[in-house]
Amino acid sequence: MLAGVIARAGDASELLLRAGIDAALLDDADPAQTPPRVPVDRYAALYNLINAELDDEGFGLFSTPLRVGSFELLCRGVLGAPSLAEVLDRLARYLRVLLPDVAMSLTVVGDEAWLSLRECRPLGAGRVFAFEWLLRLLHGLACWLVARSVPLDTVSFPYAAPAHVADYALIYTARSRFVEDGAPGDVLVASFAANLLDLPVRRDEAALAAFLVGAPGRLTTLYRRDREMVQRVRDRLRAALPKSLTLAQVAQSLHLSPRTLHRRLEDEGSSFQAIKDALRRDQAISRLAKTRDPLAQVAADLGYADASAFYRAFVGWTGEAPTHYRKRLRGNSPAR
Repeated sequence: MLAGVIARAGDASELLLRAGIDAALLDDADPAQTPPRVPVDRYAALYNLINAELDDEGFGLFSTPLRVGSFELLCRGVLGAPSLAEVLDRLARYLRVLLPDVAMSLTVVGDEAWLSLRECRPLGAGRVFAFEWLLRLLHGLACWLVARSVPLDTVSFPYAAPAHVADYALIYTARSRFVEDGAPGDVLVASFAANLLDLPVRRDEAALAAFLVGAPGRLTTLYRRDREMVQRVRDRLRAALPKSLTLAQVAQSLHLSPRTLHRRLEDEGSSFQAIKDALRRDQAISRLAKTRDPLAQVAADLGYADASAFYRAFVGWTGEAPTHYRKRLRGNSPAR
């Protein structure tokens, strides 16, 4: 996201500071490791700051800038559409005019709808972010317009899996695919149930006025895959820590059968174990970054029977030992 800023100014520290993000977190980042995390509201703030600073809602990543106000015009252009199918058709035409670097298309194959984003011009250093930002923008706006989540069944990304690949199950779908061997492709394809194309647009001008406050950055906080049922399960698990609840126990608290809960989570591209692992990971990273609590205490508070099990899990999440991870953070940031 910062690639366009850095290309123009050579430094992004001032914007990070204004967004409340410690610039030291990005110093000497090892691409093979998951970097320290920042709160999503700070990420959204940085998103909007970059747009304003560059007068470009495309972050300076495309050959043609999307001047500030482009997102609002896009929203107004699709607001009167009768259905999701028409929304996506209008979005494709909008991009054809204002963003020639990427072509969007929609194809229906049997009971599946395929939304494709094709790279028409080389996207450069911000290529991965450009693809993922555009998918999140289009998908998030579509979900907001129909007032419900539109689950993505699969997403095929035209590049190799990044170090933070585990996060894709939360943001897109657990069935995210990447280029395993050979040269990267030039088309991202996201599939979803074709019958969802008939969903009616439920938003009006009054709703749009409220929606545009904090937009487009606030789209990063909406319609993630860890919302709705996934979020409800995550909330139950968090509230129960250090006790570790079973699927049956959580289902009972939600007045669902275990089978129904399993199916609902699967429909949202997740699973009970994936939610539990993600919650523990995020809680562990936060504790290591913000406290000096002993590792044994962190492990116990997260429901691990012993520190060694926590150690193995943390290495699996981040690629490094929790002690090394904490030391690296302390080395990059002043003690508080």
